[in-house]
Amino acid sequence: MTAQVESAWPDHPDYRIDVTRYPHTGQVWHGDVLVAESDRCLLVTESDHDDRLYFPESDVRWDLFVPSDHSTVCPFKGRASYWTLSAADPAVENVVWAYRTPLPEVAGIAGYVSFYDDVLRVVVVESWPDGTKVAINFPLWGDADELRRLIDVEPAGDGRFTGPAHGPTRRNVVEGGQLLGEAIVAASKTFPAQRVTSASMIFTKAASFDAPVDLTVDVLRRGKSFSSAEVRITQHGKLRSAGIVLADSGARDVIRATEGMPDVPGPDAAVAFPGFGMTGREIRVVDAAYDPDPDRIGPPVINVWVRFREGPRDRSLQAALLAQSTTHWIIAAGMRPHRGFGEARAHITLSTGIMKADIAFHDDVDIADWLLYTNHAFWAGRGLVQGDGRVFTRDGRLAASYTVQAMIRDFAADPAAIGHDSRTAM
Repeated sequence: MTAQVESAWPDHPDYRIDVTRYPHTGQVWHGDVLVAESDRCLLVTESDHDDRLYFPESDVRWDLFVPSDHSTVCPFKGRASYWTLSAADPAVENVVWAYRTPLPEVAGIAGYVSFYDDVLRVVVVESWPDGTKVAINFPLWGDADELRRLIDVEPAGDGRFTGPAHGPTRRNVVEGGQLLGEAIVAASKTFPAQRVTSASMIFTKAASFDAPVDLTVDVLRRGKSFSSAEVRITQHGKLRSAGIVLADSGARDVIRATEGMPDVPGPDAAVAFPGFGMTGREIRVVDAAYDPDPDRIGPPVINVWVRFREGPRDRSLQAALLAQSTTHWIIAAGMRPHRGFGEARAHITLSTGIMKADIAFHDDVDIADWLLYTNHAFWAGRGLVQGDGRVFTRDGRLAASYTVQAMIRDFAADPAAIGHDSRTAM
């Protein structure tokens, strides 16, 4: 007879497990075999745990699995039974589990199962208003609306702004592109009658998602034609980023010329990229060049099509969200020509991070339309990689240009030895 599970709820009344209906379709894949699919999934959010997607038992292909003798006990959920993916060669042991008789506090997960997303590929499929189906790897960081909320920094008086916290996430490190976007919005709110035309930021120390950041805008000049400001971003009293932002009142074209858009396949011919864990944004990579396989080599170029489910009306938020995506690609582009290196090694065996980013805005765009980001890493060495890029509209207008300097180097110490893993190591 199986022993009864002793509940930890009486001793830990503040522990949280939230079970909610998930709004998107969930899928589980082993290679190219779909092993589960449901539009009735549950999202289980638990204190000190990664989010899990639970599938109704009736929506799993049980012909691919066999029961396992393995079991585990969770003092907050109950006793878990496991199944092995026997159809795989070799079999994948204990990859799916269920709480057949869960504790009363989580009774809603009865009849549902979950899968290890580091062994099988768990995907959510978002349906957009235009009928597009966009697949994103689970677990998610969040939605594009949440990214917009974070970047839309809030005035705090006397040239100060606050960037809100996102909360716990699997990798608790804020991307440099987000801080760049926040600086652009802070400067735009400081010079509301002008348009930010360029920004240059250095990133001195990583910021975390689980606490707000503080921005200070020091106006260098407030002019009729041009204005400029220094923006400093701190968290817990420590400097995280600093830079210069330039704003312009605008003028008519005296001359106009532009670099042409490169001849690359359009978004319909590019390969869907489900990474980065964000609903509300679709990414397609030309020739699938953003590849974690360290043995696939190619030129130091990555061309990417990006669009959002919807774009904000505010021009500065459009620019900031455009800028946020500029720092995703140069490190991977720098690794492409070198066998044995790949983006999958970042933060695990290689210390990588964005150190400096510069962007200039040329034309207004709607980020709900496809934008092409061209990325070229033109130098790598001495622990650094340097690259530049352009952002084009689908009809060939040059919207922005940017440069990025990043680090790629060995860890000074084993991350595990100093209390870090791939979620926190730079």
